[in-house]
Amino acid sequence: MTGFLNCMQGLLDRTRALDFLGPLALRIYLAPIFIMAGSNKLAHAEYLGPYFESLGIPAPQLMVYVAGLTELVGGFALLAGLAVRWMAAPLMFTMIIAATTAHWENGWHALPETELTMPWEWRTDLIEEGTTRKEKAREILREHGNYGWLTEAGSITILKNGIEFAATYFIMLLALFFTGAGKYLSFDYWIARKWRQEATC
Repeated sequence: MTGFLNCMQGLLDRTRALDFLGPLALRIYLAPIFIMAGSNKLAHAEYLGPYFESLGIPAPQLMVYVAGLTELVGGFALLAGLAVRWMAAPLMFTMIIAATTAHWENGWHALPETELTMPWEWRTDLIEEGTTRKEKAREILREHGNYGWLTEAGSITILKNGIEFAATYFIMLLALFFTGAGKYLSFDYWIARKWRQEATC
């Protein structure tokens, strides 16, 4: 039995030849999210300043540009696999700021739940409140709107807007911070092969 398990483990270990696919998948997933978020912030910077100010962020207009540029440049860096570990840090910091200023008071979930599904949800009161409001919205739309047409592209929901997405992106970036961009399909890999030397500091 031990020999069989060792054999199976050996076969599993061979998949490490493709371990670059993990970081690549994370990069491809995250890159367009940050590119779009950053470009939208920069395109609407004049309107976002007051919103940032309402969140208690100091120098709000400046921070709109800082956040937007961080996300835009960071997104393209992730896509190219260039300076990924260096760019992961400011992107993680951006996610921490977003989670603690814009989303924290709404709890964990980004979308409303009809029941508690995560043990670390701290706004359980919003579960019932969100459900009540969603049902009321459906009632109004059924009575006064073309409900069939309105729901053809997806069901009606209410954005709870918790920290779930920011936390998820943070964890994905954390993995990239420690693993790097991955082999072969990244500029970091080829730059390191040609020029990287052991640090002497």
